[in-house]
Amino acid sequence: MSYKAVFLDRDDTINYDPGYLGDPRKVKLYPGVGEGIAKLKNDLGFKIIVISNQSGITRGYLTRKDVDAVNSKINQLLSDFNASVDDFFYCPYHPEFDGEEKSKCRKPSPLMVFQAAEKHKVDLKKSYFIGDQLTDVECGNNAGVKTILVLNKISKKEINNLKSPEKKPNFVAIDFLNACKIIEEDIMEKV
Repeated sequence: MSYKAVFLDRDDTINYDPGYLGDPRKVKLYPGVGEGIAKLKNDLGFKIIVISNQSGITRGYLTRKDVDAVNSKINQLLSDFNASVDDFFYCPYHPEFDGEEKSKCRKPSPLMVFQAAEKHKVDLKKSYFIGDQLTDVECGNNAGVKTILVLNKISKKEINNLKSPEKKPNFVAIDFLNACKIIEEDIMEKV
């Protein structure tokens, strides 16, 4: 049996990012994220998996324990909505500090998506990736899932880069709830 999943970027997609977020007391979800994840998971039957670059670890700004504490706080906040993230995958490396080989897990590489898909028996053809950066879109495209760019903080310059095929999202959403609505409408078209 295989499952479908929505892969999510973490910082500035589901929670505000003050920069190298390592303090769980600073975790604040974007509006609509709790309701959106609840809908995706409970109503539409998706597994929810976070795929995140966390180079703050290799840079010395935070530890794996800090990242895990933030992830735990996200699930604690989501529990108010009867929702949760099924799993968190993150890459702690950066090529400037660790070299290319160690850093191959970093988005836009699809490696973490493939690892998550294998672990959770996910059918990538039925799955989506929601993120706020071009690297998220490229990661999803590289993994063969449909991609949704959420316009939380993306710059005009980055939007102009969307014209090349490998960087172009399948959909663009004004916010997280809009992204969830896009997924719901897309799967309803196939029924």
